[in-house]
Order: sequence, then C-alpha cells, then structure tokens
Amino acid sequence: MSRSTTSGPSQRMLRVGEQVRHALSETLQRGEIIDPMIENSVVSVSEVRMSPDLKIATAFISPLGAGDADAVVGALNRHAKFIRGRVSGALRQMKYMPEFRFRLDTSFDNFARINELLKSPEVARDLGDQNKNNDKDEE
Repeated sequence: MSRSTTSGPSQRMLRVGEQVRHALSETLQRGEIIDPMIENSVVSVSEVRMSPDLKIATAFISPLGAGDADAVVGALNRHAKFIRGRVSGALRQMKYMPEFRFRLDTSFDNFARINELLKSPEVARDLGDQNKNNDKDEE
C-alpha cells in the first residue's frame, strides 16, 4: 500500500480523533473529576489530534467561565491518567488506549485577531483602492 505524499493526518487518525473527542467530552460532562479548577468551569473540547501510531491524543480545550485557562489545562494534565481510565470504556475497540495531553485552544483567539485586522482602517483603505481599480477595468 502506497503512502500519501501529503503531510496531513490520515483518515484513520481523523476518525479516531473524533471518537476520542466525543468520549472525552462525555467524561468531562459527567463531572467525575474532583478538582475545583475543573468543577468551576465548563470545558469545551474543540479538537483531538492523534499521533500516527494512535498512542497519544492531544486534546485542544477551551475553558469557559474560568479565570485562569492555564490552570484548568494544568489540572486536566494532572488528572490525565484518571481521565484515560474513564474514557477507556467508550473506546474499548482500540488496541491501545491513548495517553492524553491537554493544550489550550488558541484558534478562536487567532480568528478574532485576523477578523480585527481585516476590519482595520488600513486594510479597508487598501481594499477600497483595489475596488476602485476593478471598477475602472470593467468600464
């Protein structure tokens, strides 16, 4: 079987990552983790990226209602083995149960920053000049 020349994740990695994300979200929703940092915030799991051998799952999370997001990520990393045990029932079809790593999801911040840049006066001015040139070409 030939390997794809692209460096992106395989279909299998994406499918398993989505299954792990669902199982992880359900576990966090049930509130089984006894930690004040986790109990006082709602944790959204936006993406789970699997390693090529499916032994490491990196979960990107967004804590909602928490003052210190880094503290929530640290608490989840401290309880990673407990979470792994709780998620194992939902993922029993896997040969190896992945090791969990939690990271803060900054993609929403990046989207907001890009949106802010696009709405800035400098970009609007540049786009205005381009629109004027396009109007002259059409005449």
